Amino acid sequence: MKNLLKNRPAFLLLITLFSAVFCAWADDSVNPVLRPPKGAQVAIVVFEDLQCPQCRRVAPILEQASKTYKIPLVRHDFPLPMHNWSYQAAVMARYFDSISKGSGNDFRDYIFANQLEINPQNLRSYAEKFASEHKVDFPFVVDPQGKFAAEVNADRDIGRTIKLEHTPTVYVVSSRHPDKPYVEMKDSNQLYVLIDTMMKE
Repeated sequence: MKNLLKNRPAFLLLITLFSAVFCAWADDSVNPVLRPPKGAQVAIVVFEDLQCPQCRRVAPILEQASKTYKIPLVRHDFPLPMHNWSYQAAVMARYFDSISKGSGNDFRDYIFANQLEINPQNLRSYAEKFASEHKVDFPFVVDPQGKFAAEVNADRDIGRTIKLEHTPTVYVVSSRHPDKPYVEMKDSNQLYVLIDTMMKE
C-alpha cells in the first residue's frame, strides 16, 4: 500500500478500476426483468393475473400510458393459486403469443373484458371464440409438450424472486437512473408522474 501511495498514478488507476468493477457489479445485481427491453430507455413492467379484478381495471390504464409515451409495456404472468382458471388462461395466452406477441396481448385483453363471465367450464369456449374471430387455429390440446406452462412457471418464478406480494404489480423501469432503475406504482393515478420522473435524465 505504501508503494502504491508513493506511485500516485498507479494508486489512482487501481481506485478507478475498483470503482468500475463495483458499479458494474451493482448494476448487474438488478434483476433483468426490472430493466427496459433492448432499444428502450424507459418501460412499464407488469405482473398480472388474468382472473384478478384489479388487473382488469389497471390493464387499459397501462396500455394507454404505453401509447401516450411511446414506451414498451412488458407483461408477465403471475397467476395466483386462489384463482381457479387464471393459470390455464395464462397458458392459452402463451399459445397465442407463439402466433404473435400482439395476438397474445389481444387475448389477455379479451379475457379481461370477459372476466366476469368466465369460469373453468367455459374458458375454452371463450378461447375458441377469440381464435375464430382472429382467424387462427386453436388446437384441441393447447400445450402438448408443456412448453407454454413452463413459460408461465418461469414468469411466476421471476415474480417470486423479486418478492411479489400482489397483482397487479407494476414497475416503471429506466436505464437513465442507475442508482434507482425502477420504481413500483402504488397508485394508478400516479403512473404518469412516475413515467415523467423516470424519463428525466
